[in-house]
Amino acid sequence: MNHFYIGIDIGTTATKAMVFTQEGKVVNHCCISYEMYHPQPDWSVQKPSEILTAVLACINKVSTNITPYFISFSSAMQSVIAVDKEGNPLTDIILWADNRASEIANNLKNSELGKEFYKSTGLPIHTFCPMTKILWLRQHEPEIFAKTHKFISIKEYVWHHLTGEYVIDSSMASGTGMMDIEKLQWDLTILNHLDIRENQLSSIVSPKHISKSLTQNLSLVLGGGDGALANLGTGAMQKGKMALTIGTSGAVRLPINQPFIDSKMRTQCYHLVDNQYLKLGAINNGAVVLQWLKESILQSEESFEDLLTKAETVSAGSDGLIFVPYLLGERAPIWDASAQGTLLGITINHTQSHCIRATIEGILFSLLTITEVLIPDKKERDEITIMTSGGFTKSDFWLQLTADIFQMKVVVSQDIESAAWGAVLIGFMAFEIEPSHQEIEEKMFIPNPENFAVYHKNFSKFKKVYEVLKDLS
Repeated sequence: MNHFYIGIDIGTTATKAMVFTQEGKVVNHCCISYEMYHPQPDWSVQKPSEILTAVLACINKVSTNITPYFISFSSAMQSVIAVDKEGNPLTDIILWADNRASEIANNLKNSELGKEFYKSTGLPIHTFCPMTKILWLRQHEPEIFAKTHKFISIKEYVWHHLTGEYVIDSSMASGTGMMDIEKLQWDLTILNHLDIRENQLSSIVSPKHISKSLTQNLSLVLGGGDGALANLGTGAMQKGKMALTIGTSGAVRLPINQPFIDSKMRTQCYHLVDNQYLKLGAINNGAVVLQWLKESILQSEESFEDLLTKAETVSAGSDGLIFVPYLLGERAPIWDASAQGTLLGITINHTQSHCIRATIEGILFSLLTITEVLIPDKKERDEITIMTSGGFTKSDFWLQLTADIFQMKVVVSQDIESAAWGAVLIGFMAFEIEPSHQEIEEKMFIPNPENFAVYHKNFSKFKKVYEVLKDLS
């Protein structure tokens, strides 16, 4: 008898449901998009009901003709919703991209208390951090803060609707800025600073936590955060491999077997499952920057594929045009919510195509700055293969550009949605199911050494731009 397993990935721009066989073959899928709203400057929010509706619709659509053995969940991290005793939202979903708490975050980051919080959680103090958003609600929305029964993420909101439980897996909890990364428990010193009680947060459980649906006889596995699960799903939990994801945002992640704390507070550390951790850095400005260029600057009706085709006509290094894409502030490695984008070296000879290519190169340069922090030794980096995931993997041009800029081998697994598949792999662990190790077709991109010199030169300039201009903004 063939069993089917559903992985749900609740992303920032869309929810995806993927039906997998035990071998990892996708036999059905669904994707439903939704809006991000910006009702005030620096605000980025979504509607809980719209996300929940999308998740339920995806589950219903892909399970029409099958009874899944289980459904397991992945979710974008760093979201906060305040809910009342009945579970009704008192706020919109405050997203990772929301910068309203930047002043609070900056003040705390530069304090001795903030440094102690980082040592406990492994999460730099920044406005993307749910902990700072709770502080913002306490200061600016005291009535809502007083009424709040729980502070939860969108994944917890969906899970509570499906099961009646308020639980959070240790993977998602490690992205809140409130969990002790060593003990995998809420840090009571941080909660006291926020003036909240432990029972105002969900109970921390293993990503392998199993429950039953309230309305259907379905087994549900809690799963984890999308970044950690992308590592698992792409096979980047082995030595010599590094995961790189570009979706709306972006990240690079390395597997480790114990918590990691950076002395300069540049990196994050997430728990995955059991004794598996990740040290990583994430950027705000992934493919959302290309979307901004298309819609707001170029005001083009062309597809993204058309834009990439134009970029491909330009030589490596965009003829000296360098774009620092800090449109939404930036997380790693600078952790500055007030950082701004910069276009450097523009001349009368540069064209629309140059701007597109420089934008893509700038996104990759941002991720390379993090990689240099995670792996300072160039010789060590040369031995590592990049395992890719996210929407950008649909473009061979972008993947080859990644190999050339990083000067590292790049691999993409075909027909695998890495976060959803990672969620299913957690489900296999929970039910003690051995995945059938079938060879998955992969594409590999080898760095072109001829492009190294021009990218090395541009990257050296790129790293200096923020430091030179940050005091002028």
